[in-house]
Amino acid sequence: MIGHNLLFLLFTVFIDNIYCIMKRVFKKIWKKFWRPILRSPIIQWVLMGLVALIIWFVFWTSKHRFINTKSLKQYRNRPAVFVFFHGRCAMLSPVIKMARIRAYCVASRHKDGRMMACLQRFFGLRAIYGSTSDGSVAVLRQGVRIMHEKNVSMCVPVDGPSGPSLHLQDGALFFARMTGAPIVPCCFSASRAYFLKRWDRFLIPKLFGTITCRIGKPIYIEPTLKGEAFEQKRQEIENIMVKQLREMDAEFDLFHVEQGIKSNEFKELYRKNKD
Repeated sequence: MIGHNLLFLLFTVFIDNIYCIMKRVFKKIWKKFWRPILRSPIIQWVLMGLVALIIWFVFWTSKHRFINTKSLKQYRNRPAVFVFFHGRCAMLSPVIKMARIRAYCVASRHKDGRMMACLQRFFGLRAIYGSTSDGSVAVLRQGVRIMHEKNVSMCVPVDGPSGPSLHLQDGALFFARMTGAPIVPCCFSASRAYFLKRWDRFLIPKLFGTITCRIGKPIYIEPTLKGEAFEQKRQEIENIMVKQLREMDAEFDLFHVEQGIKSNEFKELYRKNKD
């Protein structure tokens, strides 16, 4: 009996060592082989085209429930600033496409951001590149100019590119203040969902579930709003967006997404939990 247990223990240790070795080998292969391939524009377009097909497939095999989508229709021909959290963008793209909204999206200059910008082109959204941490002034100027000249809307993921999660950055408010366009909070949830192990808890709906999409009421930012009053307005809109997400997730009894976590903090917490 003792001999069997010892053999089983040795076998388990052997398997764990093999797994660790294979994991290190895969990482080296990924860095030297796959990463350069994924940076190829052609490969990116092919991959994102497949992802777009998957999104549409999930969307059309699910039941839909839209709340206050009239707010979308009234901004087909006039600009608005549609805001959402990073983890809740997957199923908003088809909604924007079906509503025939003419819009640009703010995308990070990071390779992941460029991949997402490529994906959004399949839903009719063009990209301007920048973020709160990289090129924020440039993207603001470019976005304001585009909204004025082309009379289009702007789609802004407000809590990125690396967090804190469920935190509204200032950028969307600046767009609204400088253009006079309203901020429109958007969110979706799903009855059957999978959450990625990332700081933003990216939600991926599963097939044959129910997808709900809620469009909030337009919120206008006064051109003279500054200082403490500006921060109070930012906090007010953030509270509205978080409440919107919490209520929608609670309906399906989904995972409670953490608030205020940055990308590097989440990685550290995840490593500690694994250990």
